[in-house]
Amino acid sequence: MRMRPELSPALLNRVQERTTLDDLLGDLRSGQGRALTMRGEAGVGKSALLEYLVAAAVDMRVARAAGVESEMELPFAGLHLLCVPLLDRLEALPGPQRDALGVAFGLRVGSPPDRFLVALAVLTLLAEAAEERPLLCVIDDAQWLDLASAQVLAFAARRLLAEPVGLVFAAREPGEQFRGVDDLEVPGLADQDARTLLQSVIRFRLDQSVLDQIVAEAGGNPLALLELPRGLAQAQLAGGLGLVGVQPIPARVEQAFGRRLEALPADTRSLMLIAAAEPTGDPVLMWRAAARLGIQASAAEAAQADGLLETGTRVRFRHPLVRSAVYAAASLPQRRATHRALAEVTDRGRDPDRRAWHLAAAAPGPDEQAAAELERSAGRAQARGGIAAAAASLERAVELTKDPAPRAARALAAAQATFEAAVPETAGELLSMAESGPLDDLQRARAGRLRAQITFARNRGSDAPALLLNAAKAFEGLDDGVARETHLEAFGAALFAGRLGGRHGLREVAEAARSAPSPQSARPSDLLLDGMATRYLERQAVDSGSSDGAQAGVRALQGALEALRRENPRTKDEIMRLLWLSPMAQSMAVHELWDYEGWRELSTRSVRLAREVGALTALPGLLVYFAGVHVFAGEFAAAEALFEEADAITAATGNAPMQYAALFLAAWRGEESSAVDVMDAAVKDATARGEGRILGMAGYATAVLNNGLGRYPAALAGARLACEHDDLGYFNWSLAELVEAGPRSGALEEATAALRQLEGRTQASATDWALGVLARSKALLSSGHAAESLYREATERFERVKMVIHLARVHLLYGEWLRREGRRADARAQLRAAYGMFTDIGMHAFAERARQELLATGETVRKRTADTGNGLSPQESQIAHLARAGMSNPEIAAQLFLSPRTVEYHLAKVFTKLDIPSRRQLRQALPDGDGAGPLPQRP
Repeated sequence: MRMRPELSPALLNRVQERTTLDDLLGDLRSGQGRALTMRGEAGVGKSALLEYLVAAAVDMRVARAAGVESEMELPFAGLHLLCVPLLDRLEALPGPQRDALGVAFGLRVGSPPDRFLVALAVLTLLAEAAEERPLLCVIDDAQWLDLASAQVLAFAARRLLAEPVGLVFAAREPGEQFRGVDDLEVPGLADQDARTLLQSVIRFRLDQSVLDQIVAEAGGNPLALLELPRGLAQAQLAGGLGLVGVQPIPARVEQAFGRRLEALPADTRSLMLIAAAEPTGDPVLMWRAAARLGIQASAAEAAQADGLLETGTRVRFRHPLVRSAVYAAASLPQRRATHRALAEVTDRGRDPDRRAWHLAAAAPGPDEQAAAELERSAGRAQARGGIAAAAASLERAVELTKDPAPRAARALAAAQATFEAAVPETAGELLSMAESGPLDDLQRARAGRLRAQITFARNRGSDAPALLLNAAKAFEGLDDGVARETHLEAFGAALFAGRLGGRHGLREVAEAARSAPSPQSARPSDLLLDGMATRYLERQAVDSGSSDGAQAGVRALQGALEALRRENPRTKDEIMRLLWLSPMAQSMAVHELWDYEGWRELSTRSVRLAREVGALTALPGLLVYFAGVHVFAGEFAAAEALFEEADAITAATGNAPMQYAALFLAAWRGEESSAVDVMDAAVKDATARGEGRILGMAGYATAVLNNGLGRYPAALAGARLACEHDDLGYFNWSLAELVEAGPRSGALEEATAALRQLEGRTQASATDWALGVLARSKALLSSGHAAESLYREATERFERVKMVIHLARVHLLYGEWLRREGRRADARAQLRAAYGMFTDIGMHAFAERARQELLATGETVRKRTADTGNGLSPQESQIAHLARAGMSNPEIAAQLFLSPRTVEYHLAKVFTKLDIPSRRQLRQALPDGDGAGPLPQRP
């Protein structure tokens, strides 16, 4: 029988907290993963609860780590401390994960790993370490974890499911990275328990009023109750002196430690300062630095006797606040001397980064040597993927630089790194510092581009296009390649600003792009820029009915798209650059070229590449683009799985959620209440920020939703809103919705004008998708044999391109037309097909519209709900189809950023729901076209 650990005095009562921790261990023993953050002020008992947890986990493998305040700028420092005991399982990881983790920990040499590929590697490593028995990971002082470690561990915490791994974090206040992880607040002790604890450390009788006063002053904080009475005379305690005030408990506890420090010999305090300034706990470094400062080994005796410091294989303080108290009590010259000694004894070859930080802390003023060391440290951090560490090193290097020119250059580099580390406010301050210095023309152009990028990142609104356009022009003649890339950024910013862009809208950026210097050797990005600019500027020719101008723009975009298709990236940098270009290219394929096969091909490849390299920052947008392929194929479950995956990743990375995706799918499903709620919130937010592009999306979604509901005036209003501005976004699709809603709302002339525009835009690309939409739209405004011929043409084209939702809509419109022509039997065939397809897809509004039409033909129709088929959830369906394609559990795990054990867990549920014994029967149980869309190819 497993014995419960003895309770320490600080764990008096704590029934709720101990029950929560016991339940967590019970889940681990049953094979279920759990994560928990314990939150509470310093000294409230979080560490004692962790000790209780570890003592109760005698049957488990335990890994421990703690955040260290002075190591917050060292990337993966906390993660490395946790994972070192588990690295015996490193070789069991898939190659890309093994390499990423090895580079992050300095075990291998390689290109900078994506932070979230490291996260996936850690998740797999934890699952591997838990193969033989449950694994409990305990992380104290999580508020002091470096950003990279916090992000990685929070990512893993949110994805624990079927692996017996527990992650328990204790923090004063968990950071934003831990949002979504189960939370346990640790309050102060109740008064009676506080009195019991206090009396355990005070061995003489106190007056009841004094006892009550001390308990009240401590506020239930166990560490305060244990430490505050130390160092106070009996007379002071008896009178309650020294405990009155309004300081927060952690500061007062720190002062209590400070009083104990004052009683120690000077050499002891100096030794403790060395230990406080060197948080690795390496006793060799501490004693070597002590020798530099003339401190004898006997200096440790007084601190050890008082219980403040432990020395041995590792140097430890009684509590993190002891470290804070030691460092705060030292004078500035004492700290500098200590850091200087530590820099001198820290090996330049083995730990150059920590040496650089000690040199910087030792500098009394500007110090070029220390600044140069920090600059080199920043380069090493960037090579490891430690953007935050690079930013911190460069920022400190700026402070240590005296000469104006190097100071401005370093401030610019620091601003860039800080921006990439997602701290735009600090980046802006550093950028202002750089701009006030003597920058050359190229540096000033870079500063202008960064200023624009910061502005765009903050709101994606109407301010950014002009700033990016100015930056692009500043690069011309200095670096024409960067100039064209910045023009492309300006075009993208203008697309987001849309109708709210004001004077610096798409026309101005397109004209500027057309006049930009021509590249010596055109890259896909150059072709894309030229194609976008040409296509936009020639729109008047398209709208007026001339196809000559239209063909030039279309040919340019087709060339760009073909170049992207041919590109075969090999290095990570090449892949990342392609991933950056792909969403824009896919947008053009969808909105301008009507190239469904190109959309499918590029999005499939982009998602595959992003998963292979672990590019989670780019992956959510790519998943949403790929989901659009599934939506038009009528595969809503597959699309929803991708949307959910995108949401999970954006939550893990802290990026903004993809509102477009939810709005898009809700409109096609005909879910009025959810679509309207999402739409209203998105429009309000976008208008406040100046992001006009979403207004076009909202108009298009409104038109689709209301055409499905048969509310044609509302659909017309939505289509009008979308067509008020040519976003190069949803304009083309909205024209088709306007043609459907217009005649049924008494706006025939307006629908006819929209058809003329649509004709010019679709005939230029002449794909089956384009010509199918055109044929359907023409049929709506035609009669007799011409209308029937056009409906049949649209049916054939959409069958050929396999765009199921458009095919179903043609069946509906054709059936409605046949019924009005009095051909009820023929109408029923079309309407039955439409009703069945809409119902199977889950297009509820259009399905009801088709059902009402069938009733009008005299046919009795029983209301159906979407066929739930095999009952698999979106994620189960995704995993099942990957397994059906021949992928192993580890391969599926790498694709979907899960652990292999979680994949195994989901597959077991799949087998139960499909009533099959193993994956060998998946091919029969999941026939082709069963909601999966294009299956990924095995690597």
